[in-house]
Amino acid sequence: MLECIFQKAGFVFERQKGDHRIYVREGSPRPLVIPVYKEIDADIIRANMRTAKMSRENYFRYLEECL
Repeated sequence: MLECIFQKAGFVFERQKGDHRIYVREGSPRPLVIPVYKEIDADIIRANMRTAKMSRENYFRYLEECL
């Protein structure tokens, strides 16, 4: 689900290392690291939102599109 949200924001899967999937987007200062766990801690989600410069409103809009 989290991967879908960031893909809608323009991030593209680049590679995987262990349990972590790496997504990149042109113009983004650094890649997003999305762990492949059953549950992802809210701190990880917020950190990725900061990296992506994504607002809460956009996050929830993308979430609705991914459901």
